[in-house]
Amino acid sequence: MMPSSVLQVKRLQPELITPVKPMPQETKFLSDIDDQEGLRFQVPIIMCYKDNPSLNKNRNPVKVIREALSRALVYYYPLAGRLREGPNRKLMVDCNGEGILFVEAFANVTLEQLGDKILPPCPLLEEFLFNFPSSNGIIGCPLLLVQVTCLICGGFILALRLNHTMCDAPGLLLFLTAIAEMARGAHAPSILPVWERELLFARDPPRITCAHHEYEDVIDHSDGLYASSNQSNMVQRSFYFGAKEMRVLRKQIPPHLISTCSTFDLITACLWKCRTLALKINPNQAVRFSCLPLGYYGNAFAFPTAVSKAEPLCKNPLGYALELVKKAKATMNEEYLRSVADLLVLRGRPQYSSTGSYFIVSDTTRAGFGDVNFGWGQPVFAGPAKALDLISFYVQHKNNTEDGILVPMCLPFSAMERFQEELERITQEPKEDICKNLRSTRIMSMM
Repeated sequence: MMPSSVLQVKRLQPELITPVKPMPQETKFLSDIDDQEGLRFQVPIIMCYKDNPSLNKNRNPVKVIREALSRALVYYYPLAGRLREGPNRKLMVDCNGEGILFVEAFANVTLEQLGDKILPPCPLLEEFLFNFPSSNGIIGCPLLLVQVTCLICGGFILALRLNHTMCDAPGLLLFLTAIAEMARGAHAPSILPVWERELLFARDPPRITCAHHEYEDVIDHSDGLYASSNQSNMVQRSFYFGAKEMRVLRKQIPPHLISTCSTFDLITACLWKCRTLALKINPNQAVRFSCLPLGYYGNAFAFPTAVSKAEPLCKNPLGYALELVKKAKATMNEEYLRSVADLLVLRGRPQYSSTGSYFIVSDTTRAGFGDVNFGWGQPVFAGPAKALDLISFYVQHKNNTEDGILVPMCLPFSAMERFQEELERITQEPKEDICKNLRSTRIMSMM
């Protein structure tokens, strides 16, 4: 492994990539889901590719991707524009064709030397996705930053930063797929993008028809580790859920939940409980969890929220948290989404609860980032590069020969140590089960 102190990344000056031909100069409104305060942030994604001479001999990934971006922006031209803010904080895209920010870079390292350092939370993210001054704002800044870093092994890393108000994970995947198809020689995307953000405008008149705990004003009585922390004390680590962890967790849930319990549900219940324990939240404090279901080119999700006092969440078996997670997911439907849009307009686009007692998870395992092929085959890794304060992502990951899920977490340092201990305890296989597994392994090896 190459230590980060030895890594040298040479970046060329950033350039603006514009659509390959002139596009309409117009203003497009975002939906009332898109422009909420809770989505006004940047999401970093990292995608790592091996050299593949049999598929792409003598082709330069920087040149290929730069040209494909320019062609794909013909179809996704709003991404080459800039956001403006109107009355009542309404966001709109000025489709002025200024372009997205693109950076060509070279690193004196191989993909093999990088090893696990490409996984979230990627410690080298600032090298592979450099934050150029004045480029990361929400209003009036490039909506997308792309850095392609060529490695000495012939592989490359594509890292990007997206203004989340423009797309959710499936929307970003549509754009990346269009770029990949253009890079492999297609003349047009196989799926043409649709704007139509008016489909998720608030109704006239707006009417809130559902309970939205995620936007309730919360007085944080937690007295916990999160409340007393600042950003410099926050740390990130990733935790892996494979076959062993899922087997142990499933043994802890009541029989009536087993048949309807998904991997997502079970991991989420486990994380919510362990996180609440780790933060030492006041037993009477309401703790909240939200999940982000997959959506379209724009943002088509809400934050259906489970709520519990900290004490029962911590003291009850895992099935308690699991049932709350399942109930929260079940509330997500078209009416809930429209009710959210109406609430956001009526209340001036509020931020979702941002106290330490609130936890958000986003499942990107089925988003399809691992299928994006620019002509060098599938990526070694592709997905979110890190957690974002209160938000964790579920990322598909192959650990040796096993497919599992990697979850980056962001917590205060002292809480992270406690979280790791709680997670190890709840996913620890009982000694008698370990002995049974060892015996069955020996029997199988003798047959």
